[in-house]
Amino acid sequence: MEYILECENLTKMYKDNLALSNVNLKLEDNGAIVGLLGPNGSGKTTLIKLIAGLLTPTAGSIKILGKERGVETKSAVSYLSDAYSLFNDFTVNEQMQFYEDFFYDFNKPKAEKMLIELQINPALKIKTLSKGTKEKLALILTLSRDAKLYILDEPIAGVDPAARDYILETIIKMKNENATLIISTHLISEIENYFDHILFIKNGEIVLSGKTEEIRLEKGKSIDELFREVFRWA
Repeated sequence: MEYILECENLTKMYKDNLALSNVNLKLEDNGAIVGLLGPNGSGKTTLIKLIAGLLTPTAGSIKILGKERGVETKSAVSYLSDAYSLFNDFTVNEQMQFYEDFFYDFNKPKAEKMLIELQINPALKIKTLSKGTKEKLALILTLSRDAKLYILDEPIAGVDPAARDYILETIIKMKNENATLIISTHLISEIENYFDHILFIKNGEIVLSGKTEEIRLEKGKSIDELFREVFRWA
């Protein structure tokens, strides 16, 4: 069986702070949508940045499609941070051109199609866009790379409630069909029905991992209800 992601005894220290502790995790390469859930300070963003190659582990290892994370695996991962970077003085078109120049796997026709669907004018300066529209643009750029693993950190936090379902459906539709998608979010009740697999992280440790429907049946409650129970005092 091939795994898109394998973490073995993954640990990250920041000076005297243990942010991640001996995380062992395997995600099958099956195109699943994975919810990475935990309160602030639980280790979500540290784990995400380690997988994306933006941090170096203190101990342990990360493999992407069976290969040690490194230069060879960079093209397999497309990452959207919770503090996405866009060039305010660029137009949307210029930002797309930058991605096309920087990422050889950037699919510009796919990005242009998504701009039309989300009604974003490519001639506009990024600094003139609303926060929600900037968030949509960052999503488009991330999903328009032909990656095998997409990682989205709080992708719909700034999008108004009326647009969330549409954005989520767009995310799922526009990702590569066989690619795995990891989404970190606090909006659990609104998004849990999209998840195939759930990861709960608490105090730098994975405390629950499994298929969403199996967890619901076993625990007899929604993922949102279970989250509130597990993290009540977190």
